[in-house]
Amino acid sequence: MSRVLSSASPLFNAVIYKIGWLACVVGAAVGWGPAGALVAIGLTALHAVLAERPEREWPLLLAAAALGMGLDTFHAAAGVLDFRGHQAGSIAPIWIVALWLQFATTLHFSLRWLSRRYALAAVLGLTGGPLAFLAGERIGAATFGDPRALSLAVIGLSWAIALPTLVAIADRLGWPGRYRLLPAAAAR
Repeated sequence: MSRVLSSASPLFNAVIYKIGWLACVVGAAVGWGPAGALVAIGLTALHAVLAERPEREWPLLLAAAALGMGLDTFHAAAGVLDFRGHQAGSIAPIWIVALWLQFATTLHFSLRWLSRRYALAAVLGLTGGPLAFLAGERIGAATFGDPRALSLAVIGLSWAIALPTLVAIADRLGWPGRYRLLPAAAAR
């Protein structure tokens, strides 16, 4: 049974990422951003604890949180994004930093296929970053600054740099292995 669960690591990873993403974005949209962040942070901790080699996950998670906090603080200060409940001049809200943590959990698992494909990661970041923010805007978690097209372009360029950077960090740290979903004693 543990082999079946272990081979499902990319699927399990994608599911916990989506749950965390929804918790953050919907939470922010309804004014409960910190509660959504707690869900995402809990799922991120679960991810790291279940990884066979968590020491390879924690540095990636912390790098993504720092990069995301810096980028989205810049986006807010520059008027590119207005996060619901965010005060101008302050750092990015906790729920958006939790999203960056959640995203980093995918780099060794459900997005492992991006390993060493930095140009592809840049293209995916250029397109996927703005699409994710468009989805968040539709839910009500953020709004774009004017002109909207410029805001989307800045987000795309930011993600075109951020995603390959995170993939390179993940590559340098090495693969943490599959998830340990069952304790060794229970697998017998």
